[in-house]
Amino acid sequence: MGLLNSVGRYFIYKEKEKKNNFILKESKKISCEAVKNTASLDLFDKAEAEGALIGCTVGEDILKNKISKDMELNKKVIKTAYDIPKNSDLIFREFNITVKEKTLKAFIVFIDGMTNGVAICNFVLEPLMLLSNIEIKDNTKDVGQFVFERLIPYNQIKKIDNYSEIINNVNFGGCGIFVEGLEYAFAADTKTWEHRGIEAPKSETVIRGPQEAFNEQIRANTALIRKILKDKDLMIQSVSIGERSNTPCAVMYIRDIANDSLVHEVLKRVKSIKVDYIFDSGELEQFLEDSTFMAAPQIFATERPDKVAMMLSKGNVAVILDGSPQVLVMPATVTEFLHTTEDTNVRFPYVNFIRAIRITGVAIALLLPGIYIAITNFHQEMIPTNLLFAIEASRENVPFPSVIEMLIMEFSFELIREAGLRVPGAIGSTIGIVGGLILGQAAVTANVVSPIMIIIVAITALGSFTVPSFSMSFSIRIMRFLYIILGASAGFLGISLGLVINSLLFASSKSFGVPFLTPFAPVTKGKYSDKLTRKPMWKQEERPEYLNVKDVKSQPKVSRGWTVKDSDKEDDE
Repeated sequence: MGLLNSVGRYFIYKEKEKKNNFILKESKKISCEAVKNTASLDLFDKAEAEGALIGCTVGEDILKNKISKDMELNKKVIKTAYDIPKNSDLIFREFNITVKEKTLKAFIVFIDGMTNGVAICNFVLEPLMLLSNIEIKDNTKDVGQFVFERLIPYNQIKKIDNYSEIINNVNFGGCGIFVEGLEYAFAADTKTWEHRGIEAPKSETVIRGPQEAFNEQIRANTALIRKILKDKDLMIQSVSIGERSNTPCAVMYIRDIANDSLVHEVLKRVKSIKVDYIFDSGELEQFLEDSTFMAAPQIFATERPDKVAMMLSKGNVAVILDGSPQVLVMPATVTEFLHTTEDTNVRFPYVNFIRAIRITGVAIALLLPGIYIAITNFHQEMIPTNLLFAIEASRENVPFPSVIEMLIMEFSFELIREAGLRVPGAIGSTIGIVGGLILGQAAVTANVVSPIMIIIVAITALGSFTVPSFSMSFSIRIMRFLYIILGASAGFLGISLGLVINSLLFASSKSFGVPFLTPFAPVTKGKYSDKLTRKPMWKQEERPEYLNVKDVKSQPKVSRGWTVKDSDKEDDE
């Protein structure tokens, strides 16, 4: 037993003593607690003199307090909250202003790199330091009102009466302005930072349609949507997510179209999220979705503003997260993942042909490998004799069963796909082409796999590329391996059983109250015509009935006025 314990010590590390934190002998624990739980200037000074402010942070109790008239206390709170001057990108600038023949102390605080320095100099510091000396004829206004109305010529400025809100404003690139004797501070919206410009979509490319994609800035993304939907009823409700990060989030919908219950449900879920930090819409999607373990996505993610605008016009709700170039749209049904924005920009005979190819590609990507394994292992009588002899001849020297062949090639292709995505630039596409050709040819030459298997895997890969949605493509790739195993285990019976179970799971799942397989299961009775196939644009008279929108009609029955004869117009009059 002792030998086992001795050996275990080499592989298992265990802390001898539990340490809650690091304690310096030179500092006193009570000082840091005093800083966290009181807003007394005396305790601030005492803690600072004892050196206990090192590593301390201002607690929530202080930050929720009202801003004090005492300028020294305000400075202590702000400096301690940001650990100034240790925090090197925080700019803390003190100066004096003269108002009503009184010289008052003032200071500003902002984050370097997130604010417009020129705007702060020209529209904050210069007016306060120079224009405040001008003689005032109007003696009715108090100092704060005069500073607010006359001395800060900035278009977005507001009064804030607590430390927490002013600190949040500074964290988002604002400039906090404190003036002696005022029980509030001013927050100027001076934010500006480097960001990626508007570029062409990378994962949702189209030939005919806009070539703009979202970027990481929330206000630029909302503006891209407003540029398309010039509607006074387009609403943007702002929400902050993250207990620490306070990441800005925008919920967008069209007020007189979207169902109020849907809007309320989206806002409720977004506001109820309790997490310290959130960085991307992919994380937000996992917090919002109805079923975590469902294979298919339940929220539609897109990088195209025109796609979001189109779905908003139908009655959906969009959620935009700052820092993410992907926008979430809900609810999402199966048809949304099979359509592209290009479908509305081309004539309906063309789009129906393209959709037929796309649906065929989805079926191939999902079922072809499993069907091939099932036929070659269990249902050889279904194969024409000449083709059966050709398949057997090609597999004569292959040492593995067909299911092992298939799994080897599928895993190899997934490795090539993943490597092509991770390798930068043009090298990635080169790896995909060269790697596929070299590995395929080498595998056939070495008799590891048969030539027919290379053909099956290649056709399956082409089918998976026809799926417009990245999330749905992932789902199909995962389910494809399940159908390979089912086909190898029980032939067509296994595949049929898998299809039934999948259909039941999809039919029972919902996205924000809307069944995922709508409008097929359950079947809806409305006149919405953009389902698997699409009618001409002038026949798309109604919005989706499964969204229970306020305004069902999207266009009148006769939307092409030029088709109405003059005699018919006179009769109507």
